[in-house]
Amino acid sequence: MLKIKNKHWLAIALISGAMMGCSSEEDSIVMAPVPQVNSQFTPDVDWSTSVGSGVGHYFSKLKPEYAYGKIFVASRDGEVRALDPENGKVLWSKDLEVGSPVKLAGGISSGINKVFVGSETGVIYALDAENGNVDWTANVSGEVLAAPTTDGSLVIVNTSEGELIGLDQQDGKQKWVINTEVPNLTLRGDSAPVAVSGGVFWGTASGRLAAAISARGQLIWQQSVGIPKGSTEIDRLVDVDSSPLVLGATLYTVGYNGQLIAIDLRSGKPKWKRTYSSALDLASDGANIFLVTSKDHLVAVDARSGTELWQNKKLENRLVTSPVIINDYVVVGDSEGYLYWIDRNTGEFVSQQHVNNSGFAVAPIVLPDGYLIVTRNGDVKKLTIK
Repeated sequence: MLKIKNKHWLAIALISGAMMGCSSEEDSIVMAPVPQVNSQFTPDVDWSTSVGSGVGHYFSKLKPEYAYGKIFVASRDGEVRALDPENGKVLWSKDLEVGSPVKLAGGISSGINKVFVGSETGVIYALDAENGNVDWTANVSGEVLAAPTTDGSLVIVNTSEGELIGLDQQDGKQKWVINTEVPNLTLRGDSAPVAVSGGVFWGTASGRLAAAISARGQLIWQQSVGIPKGSTEIDRLVDVDSSPLVLGATLYTVGYNGQLIAIDLRSGKPKWKRTYSSALDLASDGANIFLVTSKDHLVAVDARSGTELWQNKKLENRLVTSPVIINDYVVVGDSEGYLYWIDRNTGEFVSQQHVNNSGFAVAPIVLPDGYLIVTRNGDVKKLTIK
């Protein structure tokens, strides 16, 4: 099964001679220049450290995790570390690479005093959050490109083979598996499942949002987010790689070549749909939904109605991360190592910082007294806004 590395490489494939048999200057994809921003503030760096060699240029979205009073970070080559959030001191470090390459790609998540991370080689690692010891490993079918989730005594994993798998958190034994259709051609990436109110929700490569009873692994419903259109397999890509976002009794998700959709959590019936294409996670401030489209346009919509509030196109094709809400700002990073702060009410730039040249694979995460960034080369920094 051919997988395209990400939405931007897909765009390149669409206009390349190898895929289309022709090319021209008009077909070329142009990255927008770095916006000129009059920064209203500059965050302070509280501390800085590193984790392995980071993820490099690989598709490894190893988002850090804050849990149990620690920060957990990982690198693609198998290093997992627990850091003290006050000073960045390494509390423990574990190298998972023994012999063959580990290729960590899906994680990090936490539950029952463990942290979980998955790999491109189909291995789930469960580490003790206190000391980093490996409590167990489990082999699954396909790559693990998205972070697992936990629900009760289960850790739930979505794989590239279209399998949603429930594993026992204590020993890693498989409790159930749900199979969904995987087309011949898909984007490289998978939806991280979300567990809430006894259910688990996730996007599929065939353009659907699925729901199941997490305790039993029983499929409840599937709702179409995108319907394949066009004459070629590339035109018909409809992956739902975004992790579902839950606000109250409503679930939101978005698909590639599909829609941004609001769904009633219990019935699975749509409340509203709007035409947007994205393969990245959504963000919300409780009232509005923020997304980055497949062209790297930033968009805000009203969560109740889906009405577009603003759109910022100035980061087009800059390989932008998923958005995150920090204070009153929507924050994204790009492939050249710039961090952008956008007013969540107007869509206008408020501040901009260049962190390093390796760029960002994942958005910052929010901490109780600041936020954390990890760059592609493994630099880890805690920052605050005074």
